[in-house]
Amino acid sequence: MIIPNQTPQSELLISSFLELVNTKDGDFTVVAKLFEASNDDESMQLTIEHLCLYPPAKQAFTNRLRLGTIDLDRLSKLAVNTLGRLYADRIIHDLLEPIRSDLQPQSDLDFLNVHITETHDLWHVVTGTNTDMLGEIQLEALYIAQLKMSRFWLALITKNLLKSLLYDIEMADRYLEVITKGWMMGHQAQPLFGVNWSNLWETPIEEVRASLNVSIL
Repeated sequence: MIIPNQTPQSELLISSFLELVNTKDGDFTVVAKLFEASNDDESMQLTIEHLCLYPPAKQAFTNRLRLGTIDLDRLSKLAVNTLGRLYADRIIHDLLEPIRSDLQPQSDLDFLNVHITETHDLWHVVTGTNTDMLGEIQLEALYIAQLKMSRFWLALITKNLLKSLLYDIEMADRYLEVITKGWMMGHQAQPLFGVNWSNLWETPIEEVRASLNVSIL
């Protein structure tokens, strides 16, 4: 096997990856370092070109669609089993805050990162994945299937498998199981990127999933 010469970016990616492997899960500072190191313009542009094959995603890039302010109190009063109610219940139950990005996107690359950041917990709700480690790994696999060419999400999956190898080998089967589920779900579903979620708060979750061809495996 021929190992290519390392570039400054690849060296940074490797060091960020190894730092994450050796860090306790949940350290978002280290995750942010890996994000910066792995998101090169070339691969992200390939992701954008792939997403733009789908009209809703292409329109989202054109309009720079943002999720907007989240009124958890209002959403928590919606009918049971609507998208908005399930989202609010998830955020409140897990003691989370709606993820917001202060970045004002000036390019498609900026918007890709902002949109994924803001809608992360919505993807959890729509795909029925939990916010524990197994749920996050399953969603990471779904991101890989949907976004293509994403070094960041692939690096996170690799990190979790390596941690299983080093520290938690009895979890290997479970990790591979949820990776498979997420990968299959991501390929089967319509793109979740670019969906105007704000128009779907009052829609029953079954209708949302059916419209996006999301099957809970």
